[in-house]
Amino acid sequence: MGTLKTQNSKSVVVRLFSQLKGQHIRLTVVAISIVIYIGLSIYNPMYSALVIDHLWQSIQAAWRDGTPFSVTWTNMGRELTQLTVQYFFTWIFYYLQSYLMASVAESLNLELRNQIASKLNHLPLRFFDRNKPGEILSRVTSDLDKIAEVLQTGLLKLIVAVGTIIGSLIVMFYYSVLLTCIFLIFMLISMAITRSVAKRNLRCAVLRQETIGELTGIAEEYYNGRNVIKAYNHEKESVKQIEIAAEKNRVANKKADFLTNCVNPLIRLLTRLSNVVIAIIAGKSMLDGAMTVGVVQAFFQYVNQTAEPLTEASFMINSLQSALASAKRTFELLDSEEEIPDPIYPVVLDRARGNIAFENISFGYDPDKLLMKDISFEAKPGQKIAVVGSTGAGKTTLVNLLMRFYEVNSGKITIDGVNAAEMTRGGLRRNFGMVLQDTWLFGGTAAENIAYGKPDATREEIIAAAKAAKADYFIRTMPQGYDTMIDNEAANLSAGQRQLLTIARVFLCNPPIIILDEATSSVDTRTEAEIGKAMSKLMKGRTSFVIAHRLSTIRDADTILFMEHGNIIEQGNHKQLLAKKGAYAALYYSQFE
Repeated sequence: MGTLKTQNSKSVVVRLFSQLKGQHIRLTVVAISIVIYIGLSIYNPMYSALVIDHLWQSIQAAWRDGTPFSVTWTNMGRELTQLTVQYFFTWIFYYLQSYLMASVAESLNLELRNQIASKLNHLPLRFFDRNKPGEILSRVTSDLDKIAEVLQTGLLKLIVAVGTIIGSLIVMFYYSVLLTCIFLIFMLISMAITRSVAKRNLRCAVLRQETIGELTGIAEEYYNGRNVIKAYNHEKESVKQIEIAAEKNRVANKKADFLTNCVNPLIRLLTRLSNVVIAIIAGKSMLDGAMTVGVVQAFFQYVNQTAEPLTEASFMINSLQSALASAKRTFELLDSEEEIPDPIYPVVLDRARGNIAFENISFGYDPDKLLMKDISFEAKPGQKIAVVGSTGAGKTTLVNLLMRFYEVNSGKITIDGVNAAEMTRGGLRRNFGMVLQDTWLFGGTAAENIAYGKPDATREEIIAAAKAAKADYFIRTMPQGYDTMIDNEAANLSAGQRQLLTIARVFLCNPPIIILDEATSSVDTRTEAEIGKAMSKLMKGRTSFVIAHRLSTIRDADTILFMEHGNIIEQGNHKQLLAKKGAYAALYYSQFE
């Protein structure tokens, strides 16, 4: 997932904001709210200067005349009420923009999640072979959460900060060029520090997200393999590996968090120093009559309005680096190479007869290193094709090509004379039923798991399929029978029971072509024999591919393909291959010595 690494930050930002094209109304309201909020924030101190000066003059006049000072509607009451209303509306528009921006950020988050969900459905299996589940999970969760978090808070504050700073500086120059220049000197130092730290922070933010993905991947891998870890007494070693990954993440977090948070205190210190210098000079100007009390307090309001946003801007710029790093990782996932698109005008086979042919197939996970070369064979309707060979010979790869989990490098696979590449993957796979050695069940009832390939199946059909797979008895012994909840790891079932449920799925779907990849490897000999009888009935009239290590289970196969190093070195039926006294015969006799 490295296609975006050469893209610069600007292109990532542009692409991120292009995702907001469907939220024009909310963004328009946010923009209007920001403009009004900034306008009120700049006007409020100016008006307060007039109010304070008027108030100060009224107090002085009352003191000179020896009369008590009081506030009435005509004497300061109207001005104070107006100032209060202005502050109230300032708060209203701040709340409105914050609320809507949070909605925009979460909508963007949802949109990216939907895009990633769709993307994952179009990625080839080689993508998942090359990337750990935890790494992918990190990009879907942690990275998207970081983008939403910074967008709904950091970006909004940054925009408000820039607008407030510009407006405040204009008024500050109007009040006093000298005091404003002193303030700007301190602020330029602050900005230089911020810029220097921001560059380093981007690198640290990228490293932090990478280490999170690595840690998540290792944790997910060890959690799934916890039984094996315990069986081989590798608890200490696995904990050590987790600690190493966690330490990498801690160090990366430490650097990123330090760079993100160290700027604030330093800039606040510079701001306080500027306040001291400005206070001394402003006090002298007030004594000389060059500035009024109201103007001085208004100037300090502008100093705080400018210094605080600058402080926030420095913090948020560094936070935006983290969001930028997360956006890059997200777009890397979205830019990953997809499967070859389905044809625009596909050939449709509602129910194939089951005539399958491999014609001069060549394939390799790496195009430069072919695993299979010039593979050819034919399976006629209703035939049982057995695929045997040593581990790593390419047996599972062969059926993966048949299901178009991978695309062939050359040659073609035909079903009833139709090139599989001319069909949609969905249309192709509807003709297949597949039982793998590694069972997969999801969180749901036993009935729902059986009906996974046929969600509209009736309860009677589900029970019939379970009976055919010899699963009905043990299902009925469970607490709620067919309505018993099974967790996603099926921890409450034995390996054999899990396998029977997956076999029942195939019975229910009733496909014309069946693939069995060591389908009975997890059941006992007696159950295997019973399933074998049921399978024989199911496979009657249907083309079936059976991958098996125990050759006793495939002696009745019409054709046996013996594979070695990705190639078919022998093919024929059981008697023919034994008569050849080749590789198949040697393997067969070794199992029955």
